[in-house]
Amino acid sequence: MLIVGWVVISIIASRLYKSQSDKPILWKLIVVILIGFFTFSFHLQVFDRGIQIPILPLGVWVLYWFLRKDEPTWRKYRPFAWLGFVANYILLIFLFIGYLINHLLYPGYNISTYISNVEDAYIINTHPTANESSLSKENLIASIHTAKQQDYSSLSWYNETLLGADSDETAERFPYMLANTFPKWGSGLRTSIYLEKNGKGILITTQERQFYFQTDFSLLEGENQ
Repeated sequence: MLIVGWVVISIIASRLYKSQSDKPILWKLIVVILIGFFTFSFHLQVFDRGIQIPILPLGVWVLYWFLRKDEPTWRKYRPFAWLGFVANYILLIFLFIGYLINHLLYPGYNISTYISNVEDAYIINTHPTANESSLSKENLIASIHTAKQQDYSSLSWYNETLLGADSDETAERFPYMLANTFPKWGSGLRTSIYLEKNGKGILITTQERQFYFQTDFSLLEGENQ
């Protein structure tokens, strides 16, 4: 969506350029717009991502400071300086639209967002406490439609691991990695997926955060259903 935002900015710049009788120099026009981008902003979390909300047009002020004594030149480039500032909001709007579309198409609460193609999936033992087992693809496919996201406490899990360091039963909560699966097409996600020792818990790590899902039956062959 940011590409669309840049297209809109380019169209506005083109119309401003054509509307002026005294045409500005193109390369200077581009520099003015880019300088106009500089702002004083504050940080905000939206959809688990950080964004910058522009407040003060620092770039416009800088340009005015240098061009204030040359009124005709400032008058000629002023619309493009302000376009640079307004462009922050144009891109921000399209960023919000992109986040919203992404949230609707790839909801974080749905495990199928992270596990879509499982045709060649298999498990890898990542800890000595893991039992020799294989993946139940039938149960995994069923879980894509039935697994439910659960709250979890990573600190509690970490403490359990420390307290159970000498115990084969609790030394590692997620001793298996689910390999060769793919997220939903177009999501752009990169994931690492781990299975709980009983095969019923799935921990998914993305670029931004972690998600924990539980299934009604084990994803490991031979485990109790």
